[in-house]
Amino acid sequence: MVLFPNPRWLLVGLLAAFVLRAQPASEPGKGGQPREPREVARPGQKLEDLRQSQPEDYRVYTEHPRLLLNPRRLRLLRRERERKTLRWEQFQLLVSGKADLPEKGFAWALYSITAEDAAVGKQAIQWALGPGADLRQLALVYDWCHHLLDPAQARALENKLLKGLEREQRQSVSAVRDKVLAAVALVDHVAQVPEKTLQEIFQAWWLNRMVPAILQDRSALALSDGYPLIELMHVVQDNLKFDMRDNARPFFKDFPAHRLISYYPAVYPAAENQYHIPMYRGLGEPDLQQAALSRAADLALVAFDTNALEHQFLQGWLMQDRFIMRSPFGAPYEFLWANQYQPGLSYHHMTKQFHDPKAGLLILRSSWEEDAIWLSYHRGEMELFMDGKRSGLRPRAIQEPLQIGDAVVMVGEDTMRFSLTFSEATKYFILGLRPHSRYDLEVDDEEIREVRTDAGGILALSFPPSAGIGARLHYVGPLPPALEPSSSSSGSGSGSVSPAKRGPTTPGD
Repeated sequence: MVLFPNPRWLLVGLLAAFVLRAQPASEPGKGGQPREPREVARPGQKLEDLRQSQPEDYRVYTEHPRLLLNPRRLRLLRRERERKTLRWEQFQLLVSGKADLPEKGFAWALYSITAEDAAVGKQAIQWALGPGADLRQLALVYDWCHHLLDPAQARALENKLLKGLEREQRQSVSAVRDKVLAAVALVDHVAQVPEKTLQEIFQAWWLNRMVPAILQDRSALALSDGYPLIELMHVVQDNLKFDMRDNARPFFKDFPAHRLISYYPAVYPAAENQYHIPMYRGLGEPDLQQAALSRAADLALVAFDTNALEHQFLQGWLMQDRFIMRSPFGAPYEFLWANQYQPGLSYHHMTKQFHDPKAGLLILRSSWEEDAIWLSYHRGEMELFMDGKRSGLRPRAIQEPLQIGDAVVMVGEDTMRFSLTFSEATKYFILGLRPHSRYDLEVDDEEIREVRTDAGGILALSFPPSAGIGARLHYVGPLPPALEPSSSSSGSGSGSVSPAKRGPTTPGD
């Protein structure tokens, strides 16, 4: 036995390992599995070309189950059952205890394929053959329990799915997701319809409608549309081998950060578990079903690409036992998507400022503690969360500068004066100005300079430590369309300057 190999060969081996480790030939995909390298812009190739990229064809070659349960995820769920984990035992308790499950087809089919329980699978099939008309659940039952269907049941369910495809004409994210699930489930069982449906949806709805909309204004995708969109992304990735993020990279780059900062700071103590509540409009108590789906969306987003740094921060946010969903509605989603073995990073390192100039959107938190001050402003509508309460505000209700963490919020006028009095570098957000406009800004002992507002009339300025410095702002005129802000900026904000220079910068500079 050679205990001490020739040093020259040892060095060669180390160099070879380093070279192989540095190879960019493949990028980690879902669950850390290598996949084909994502298409990137080559020299001379426009980003717009990538936005119009699409699958090579719309044929599906995967076997059942092909919806949401790729082989790796199904193995993980069955290991969860064998290990009798908390999430599995909660799910099993609800099914075996005959709890009133709001989504019976989905829950029973998931339980059946995980536990390999034919009796529960036949329950799911009987539900699907009954009066139930939820196209998503019908597709999941057909796919996950396909091996349990007799020929007559298979034909009946196929006809029901086809009628659902023909009947569904809505263009909402959830309706389109349902049609894609049904189309993929029917591949190999119904001629031509699935491929034609997938191609029409991808080209007409996704590329020509949704991609331009969310790239122009991220609020075109409501927070409540997050879960159906991510299910759709999983199905397209698993069956067409295409990552839909490639069509809208600027949007998806900040997608996890936007979702995370959109939650109110305080938690909601429900009977079954605690919830993070995503921001919502209107008065009254929060919709806990939407809160459950929002958590499911975050879990599914992490599962889509476990290697993305932003997703690892999101995983750190999600893996707190007090938020594990235990309700008859939420428990199946919790079991389906959560991966307690995936490491997460501390969300306390995530940005506390999210500013998207194209959307005219600003969200701030003073900290990541549950007693934090939180503010949202979007095109003239403002909401403040403080002392455990949410309140809608008119921007003019803020009479004095409001400090939120290391940011200061003020309401602006066409002509205004303000003072810089903070001992640390500070980001100022002046709200309520004219959208897409030019203003002259003069700081004491500095030359006048032009600054620009975004689509919502927000002016973002970064100042180094200042004491007793005066500033004056004056409206000049509208901003030419060619100079309108074109990208989002989350974090401390673009345009910060070094302490050696007192004058501010803006994202448009």
